[in-house]
Amino acid sequence: MIDRSAPGGVLPAPEPRGVATVPAAALPVRPRTGRLLVLATVFVCAACGLVYELELLALGSYLIGDSVTQASVVLSVMVFAMGVGSLLAKRLRHRPAFGFGAIEAGLALVGGLSAMALYASFAWLGESRPALVAFSFAIGVLIGAEIPLLMVLIQRIRRQDAGGAVADLFAADYVGALVGGLAFPFLLLPVLGQLTGAMLTGGVNVVVGGGLVLWLFRRDLSRRCRWLLISANLTVLAVLCSATVLADDFERVARRAVYGGEVRVAVQSGVQELVLTGPSTGSPRSLDLFLDGRLRVSGYDEYRYHEALVHPAMTGPHARVLVLGGGDGLAAREVLRYRDVASVTVVELDPGVVELARTDPMLSALNGRVYEDPRLGVVTQDAFRWLRGPAARDRFDVIVSDLPDPGITPSTKLYSQEFYGLAARALSPGGRLAVHAGPLATRPQTYWTVESTLRAAGLRTAPYSAGGRLSGFAAGPDRAQGSGTVPPRDWGFVLAARGRVPELRVDRDTPALRSLSTGSLRDAARDAERTRVPDLPPSTLPHPRYS
Repeated sequence: MIDRSAPGGVLPAPEPRGVATVPAAALPVRPRTGRLLVLATVFVCAACGLVYELELLALGSYLIGDSVTQASVVLSVMVFAMGVGSLLAKRLRHRPAFGFGAIEAGLALVGGLSAMALYASFAWLGESRPALVAFSFAIGVLIGAEIPLLMVLIQRIRRQDAGGAVADLFAADYVGALVGGLAFPFLLLPVLGQLTGAMLTGGVNVVVGGGLVLWLFRRDLSRRCRWLLISANLTVLAVLCSATVLADDFERVARRAVYGGEVRVAVQSGVQELVLTGPSTGSPRSLDLFLDGRLRVSGYDEYRYHEALVHPAMTGPHARVLVLGGGDGLAAREVLRYRDVASVTVVELDPGVVELARTDPMLSALNGRVYEDPRLGVVTQDAFRWLRGPAARDRFDVIVSDLPDPGITPSTKLYSQEFYGLAARALSPGGRLAVHAGPLATRPQTYWTVESTLRAAGLRTAPYSAGGRLSGFAAGPDRAQGSGTVPPRDWGFVLAARGRVPELRVDRDTPALRSLSTGSLRDAARDAERTRVPDLPPSTLPHPRYS
């Protein structure tokens, strides 16, 4: 429209609705600098928010298991809560500076202490799911309230169209999320651990969020609001600093609540948490090894598991043996009892497990100091990736798959049709593959899915199990305590070969065994067949079928 009275004869463009009603802020710096400071705060707060989210995901998977389910719960609850927070923030638009400062103080406190609270609920209550959902919701609400208030604040600095302001805020938000997402696995988790890393993130969050409001927008605050925010920020910092100082003592007390009073070794490797319990001297039967909170080895009955896993596969040529997993050295111990074994290759993802099995006096006594045997070689690499390489092809007479249950999501690909196809390719003619397939009696669907997947990979199978558990040694997602599930009563195995059904037996020249015989194997095979779940589809990489 032409207006002859207007400069240039053109009417000025109307201001976006809602922008004209936002009064300009009285800032201690130029508007351009103030705008950059707000965007920098968005960047830092987004990084902190993603760290809280990833910490909840990591702890949920570690404490509860089944990372796909926990990730779905955390992400869906948090995204829903962010929508709730955005709606609630509308009530704070008339005092955006004070509202944003209060939200950042609350977010720093809740997010910073969330890891400690989740671990405490697991240690003393035996259940962390309600706490996981509650913290996901609370953190999501607070994160969702940030952007609407920051939108108001940045418009108070310099009015601009809503689309441009939103683009600037989201750009800073997404770049901050990238930095936080990379900092968590590569810096915070390996260097500081989950507890201290979360509390340090909370400290950064409250300093940056509170600093922006108390300095840049201080003239927007009444004297009462200013002192309220100062008191809240100092209180949050004091709580987080005190919790950081006490974190080591808290971890020791919580570990005793989870693992008992004889925690001897507790280290965080680059892959998982390793905990050894039991005295440092005496019989290795008193030793327990936990990996990420799961009882992976119990000195009381591990021999029943490892004898049943290894020896049926050793009937026939066995000069060259491959052990997938088994960094504790216990499966290799059984293999190396055969004097005609020429070489054993252990492919273990976590070098921390190998180092512990080499150096800990009790664990090395339990595994017969196998790492001192010159026939044993170790590869610290993902088993799937290693099998895809040329070094694995047509090499091995026996492959022993001593891996965690497929119920643990990171292990699912190691129970896929593609993985077993690679394992079959690595077998020499007439070779055998022994697979740990989880407890048969309590998880028959999972067990028979493993067997179906082996058959889909072109292998012939002989299913069996071993009973007589004396401990909660599960090698999978079942907890030693506080799981709320039926404890496993057996270990399920499948012996597989190419071209023919392998025979379940032990040879006459088999070393002396404490829990296994040809008769017991055949009885176990008959019992296993009675539980068969027919017509199960195989598990593949694009369609995993374990739960």
